[in-house]
Amino acid sequence: MDTDARQPIMVDSGKRGRVAKIPRHIAIIMDGNGRWARQRGLDRAEGHRAGVKALKPIVKECAALGVEVLTVYAFSTENWSRPQIEVNALWNLLVEFLRLETPELKAERVRIQTIGNVGALPARAQKAIETAKRDTAEQTRMVLNLALNYGGRDELVRAVNRWLDEYRPVSPERYVTASAIAEHLDTAGLPDPDLLIRSSGELRISNFLLWQLAYAEIYVTNTLWPDFNPMELHKAIRAYQERDRRFGGLRE
Repeated sequence: MDTDARQPIMVDSGKRGRVAKIPRHIAIIMDGNGRWARQRGLDRAEGHRAGVKALKPIVKECAALGVEVLTVYAFSTENWSRPQIEVNALWNLLVEFLRLETPELKAERVRIQTIGNVGALPARAQKAIETAKRDTAEQTRMVLNLALNYGGRDELVRAVNRWLDEYRPVSPERYVTASAIAEHLDTAGLPDPDLLIRSSGELRISNFLLWQLAYAEIYVTNTLWPDFNPMELHKAIRAYQERDRRFGGLRE
């Protein structure tokens, strides 16, 4: 890959010498595995396998670029409605990915975390997650945040219930605040996403990080996830760097 393709453009905003930065937190909706498989006459499981394969170079590239957190939408609360054979294949792929890739992620100093109701996953998946988290717990270069059995609405309900469990016995009259909710989300302690990438061209956020995406820049590509590569990642980052982020305010 040539130098220009590997290095995202650092855009000078022209205002007091400000220069656009690499996003601290990138969130990705990895969409299009099924369509990718259908276009090739393959079953959906092969599309998901290709999608898992596509994730590895994206994780490595994000770490190399200095991204602090990469959150990927791996399995939503709504995905349980898919055929059982497909759901089982997804859990098998997760276990395989964690078993094979955790040593290399550890070597790259990537810490594995999860968001979502992981306690409802099959026992083998829970065990693989626990092992991967334990083995990478001390790594500080980047967080790979896997959204598993995750839904934005479900997360908000669980956050409020955690807050109620913590504070209602102490002070029944206390009101919930935005900061209190943020402190009880699955992503507590992590910066909100700066950039949301969605592959496959769909124009929706699909119940993903509803609270955290409040001011994220959104980049949609028609590329199906198994074909998404580091060059596509750089296109998304370049687009992000060219935007003027005002967070509801104005720039002089």
